[in-house]
Amino acid sequence: MRYLRSGIFLVFGICGLSLTVLAQRDTLSRQTINITSSFKPVLKDAVKINFSAAPPTPDSARPRLTYSIPTGELFTTYQPLALQPLALAIDSTGKWGASNFVKVGFGNYQTPFFQAGFTLGNAGNSNLNLFAHYVSSEGSKITNQNFTDAGFTAYGSTITAKKLELYGKFGIDQDKYYLYGYNHDTLSYKKSDLLQRYQTISINGGFRNLDPTQFGLKYHPDLRIAVFSDNHKATETNAVLDLPLEKYVGDAFGVKLGVNFDFTRYTPGIGKPITNNIYTLPLALLFKTPNFNLHAGLVPSWDNSSFRLLPDIEAEVILGTEKTILQLGWLTYYDKGSYQRYASINPYLSQPIQLLNTRVMERYAGFKGAITDYFTYNAKLGYTQYNNMPLFVNDYSNDGKTFLIRNESELQAVEVQGEVAFMKAEDLSISAGFHWRHFTKQETENKPWGIPPRELNSTLRWAILKDLWLKGDLFFFQGPKYLTSTGGSDSHTNGMDMNAGLEFRITRQLNLWVQANNIFNKKYQRWNQYQTYGFNILGGIVFRFDQKNN
Repeated sequence: MRYLRSGIFLVFGICGLSLTVLAQRDTLSRQTINITSSFKPVLKDAVKINFSAAPPTPDSARPRLTYSIPTGELFTTYQPLALQPLALAIDSTGKWGASNFVKVGFGNYQTPFFQAGFTLGNAGNSNLNLFAHYVSSEGSKITNQNFTDAGFTAYGSTITAKKLELYGKFGIDQDKYYLYGYNHDTLSYKKSDLLQRYQTISINGGFRNLDPTQFGLKYHPDLRIAVFSDNHKATETNAVLDLPLEKYVGDAFGVKLGVNFDFTRYTPGIGKPITNNIYTLPLALLFKTPNFNLHAGLVPSWDNSSFRLLPDIEAEVILGTEKTILQLGWLTYYDKGSYQRYASINPYLSQPIQLLNTRVMERYAGFKGAITDYFTYNAKLGYTQYNNMPLFVNDYSNDGKTFLIRNESELQAVEVQGEVAFMKAEDLSISAGFHWRHFTKQETENKPWGIPPRELNSTLRWAILKDLWLKGDLFFFQGPKYLTSTGGSDSHTNGMDMNAGLEFRITRQLNLWVQANNIFNKKYQRWNQYQTYGFNILGGIVFRFDQKNN
């Protein structure tokens, strides 16, 4: 009870206190102060969500990548093909472009075939190239219709830190022929008496600066020496020293000068030595613009003791675009008279009794250029004069199996030459060239003995598949005039020779090859009384060492 009474008094006390406060508030309301402030609601910072990336699913599949690689094309607009007609092509498809290889084979006419090529060093600064070859054949229907061609060549070059290229070359060649061009029904000889063997040992060396000197000079000294001999005690030494110098003044004007010494000393089997020397001092002014090139010069020359001032003028004018170029020329030069050169033209000749240099003067006009990115052409029409032109006639005082040289003092001809080529990268290459001559004047001989009036050659190189290559050649010439045993003249039948070859890869380092020559089995004569081989076929293998091309 006591606690209850205490709580009741406490409640009444609080209520009385509250009334007193309210009464006081009412009396003080007139003196209140209102305080206000701006209120800016602010949201609570959001909680960031953290993502945990899942690892990717493993994919072992090989991706398929597509590359767009532009085709690399070879343009030969300013490099026309060289026309070098051949009397007999043994392996006209040439050697394959492997750096290190050995190529062996065998064919009918008892024809062993061997080639080997090796490359040492690096392609950037220095290298050494070695090449050896051997081929021989023995005719089955014509007695002593044999020949052998063997040789070895080593070529090396290096580039110094000062951009100077040094190079050297050594070669040895031995060719054997037999004089089978006689009447086999009435005459008989020992095989050793018919042997015609030629041996050539040659060296070549020089250097040139790859970049012009601080004075804008470019130089290229070159020395060539060859020792030539036969099996009849004849020897010949040929040495050529060439010292050219070229300087441009700005980008358009230039000067070209030099000195050239060409020495020959020939000792026949019977008789006194013969010397034949040519000295020339070529001088020329060069003018070059984007649409016009001019080479205008004069060449003081001494043919032994005979002095002549030779013109040396060539010009090229670009018509519209680079696809059509007009070319003009008037130049004179010498073809050296030497036993070595004569034997390279006709291997069945007797030892010459004199050496005369052939002076050739050409005046021509023509066009060259490119019709498309793949198709190029070059055509010329000219008038040519030959002085002391060597012509080969049979020596009928000795059954006609050897040839004598008659020098035509002046031979003039209208000549038309042309070349066309189609080249698509390294997959397809087709080229053809022709040379047509119309002789208008002769001074000392009745006919241009042994010179074909018309010649045509064509070449095909085609990579049919990745590991299959086709090569083919076609040669044609109009039969030349030859001197008969009665002193008259006659013409040979036209000669045509078609060759084809295939090579295909069977392993990474081993290829098989087959080569067919004279497919039409044409029996023609390039030189009077010397009939060529008929159809012949060879085959073998090529073993390659160049791993990077596999």
